[in-house]
Amino acid sequence: MTATATSASAQVEVAVDPATAFTAFFDEMDLWWLRTPITFYDSARAIGRRNEPGVGGRLLEVYDDAAGDALELGRITVWEPGTRLAWRSSVDDVDVDVTFTPTAGGTLVRVEARLRPGGDPAVTGSFSYTRVLDPWFSEWCARRDTAPREPEEMARLAIVVYYAKPVTAARWLADAFGLHLTGKLPDEGENAGWIEFHVANCPVVLLPAEGTLPEDATPTHVPWVFVDDLDAHFAHAEAAGARIVHGIHSHGYRAYTAEDLEGHRWSFAQARPTMR
Repeated sequence: MTATATSASAQVEVAVDPATAFTAFFDEMDLWWLRTPITFYDSARAIGRRNEPGVGGRLLEVYDDAAGDALELGRITVWEPGTRLAWRSSVDDVDVDVTFTPTAGGTLVRVEARLRPGGDPAVTGSFSYTRVLDPWFSEWCARRDTAPREPEEMARLAIVVYYAKPVTAARWLADAFGLHLTGKLPDEGENAGWIEFHVANCPVVLLPAEGTLPEDATPTHVPWVFVDDLDAHFAHAEAAGARIVHGIHSHGYRAYTAEDLEGHRWSFAQARPTMR
């Protein structure tokens, strides 16, 4: 993604034809738009997203289907199935333009968001479409043939871990522990903001720490993560530099505990065959 104060853009190639890419982007947005704690305007009431086709159609954040209670996110200004889609945001002063260009491997999907003249550059929530194109939309296109046609809800429990260098920590956690990152990381030195991983349907959030912890501080909160192959996970984490606090042990379950690069402790346990 590239961004300035007045515009943002992103593109990704997906291995489907333009007509399918258009359908996946528009009709199936409620399936690929992740339901994280911060991805709705009103997360306490939102039950999903709905889009109405054709020029003048609305992009909606739905609160109550029966009552017709919804927030209008935008109005469609260009409707060319398989080629181009554009809308004028109703929640900020941004215009969003999406193009679908055939390639040898499928379709190049490009999203451009521009602040309208005189618009408030401090309110550009519609820029988020450029930030989630990859990986949210690209990952959906890769699995949509076998994925269930029901939105995946997040668990009622989310874990927040604070780091002095959250971007560095996020890269390490993804590499050493195999946590699944839900978005693109900013460059080192940029404001990390909200960094979110998913362990199945449970969010693990990294935020910047305020102050420093004493070196001899006793850990009071240890996230537990269940993995498919505990032995392979242990070997990979150890090779990546994780400090093993407790090796693999059995006590009705098999698990081990390791410290990450900032000294936070994580426990990993063998998942049951029926776990999601």
